[in-house]
Amino acid sequence: MRAVSQAARTALAAGSPWLDTAPNYAHGGAHEELRPVLAEYPTARVATKTGFFTEEQGRTALVEGVLTREETDSRHSLEPGFVRWQTERSLATLGRVDLVFVHNPEHHGHGLDRAALHWRVREAFTALEEFAHAGRIDGYGVATWTGLTSEAFTVPELLGLARQAAGSTEHHLTGLQMPVSLIMDDLIRQALNGGGPLVQAKDAGLITFGSAPLHGGELLEAMTPELVNFIRPGLSAAAAAMLAAGSCPGLDVVLTSASTREHWDDAAKALAAPLTAEELRRLTDELAAE
Repeated sequence: MRAVSQAARTALAAGSPWLDTAPNYAHGGAHEELRPVLAEYPTARVATKTGFFTEEQGRTALVEGVLTREETDSRHSLEPGFVRWQTERSLATLGRVDLVFVHNPEHHGHGLDRAALHWRVREAFTALEEFAHAGRIDGYGVATWTGLTSEAFTVPELLGLARQAAGSTEHHLTGLQMPVSLIMDDLIRQALNGGGPLVQAKDAGLITFGSAPLHGGELLEAMTPELVNFIRPGLSAAAAAMLAAGSCPGLDVVLTSASTREHWDDAAKALAAPLTAEELRRLTDELAAE
């Protein structure tokens, strides 16, 4: 069994309501692996992305006249024609898609001023509004790594761009995904103080997704027994790190991957009893003091 399908089956069998993927994941093979899994779990909600592509996908887009050769070299595009093309392929391969994230728009914005970057995001939103209006997806969002923390854009700005893209009808911007972890804990601190992107997104009715709660595994090396015990005695390092991220105010979904049901249940059990705001604040203050 392949890693992607195994992790997906583990999550869905354990009751996860969301499955998050992207066309470029697993060297471009993630969607093909996931289709039979999704057929087994017809009520699971599916989020994918648009923006990044593999070398092979870029060659196909070039042959089909969707991208220029120069554009294929960047491995990332938010051109409306490409967004439509990639989303069509995602729908065809996965069978269904609930939410399409514009993937790291700040990556495409190197060398652009904020106005030009925002124009590109609005154009991508416009393409995705077409799919939403046609009832082919429920909505779209932005999955960003540094766009919010670097102030390439703000949540109010994204909402404004969505309204412009939708025109006279109600917009379909429904989700926001960003990294939330003890390594990248600015969002946690801001949310604890009643502000920041997570609170703004939640107040606007968006579904908030926290990605990379283990920071690609790097956080596990920093999870000393003393830190784990400070968070909650008796947890594994991974569960303690997940608990800290999952306790962040305003966060709806914590995205993680577990290859075994044991690992998934370990994290789920911890998240079932989140830290209080006071406990989470003590934790972030303790880490800031080190």
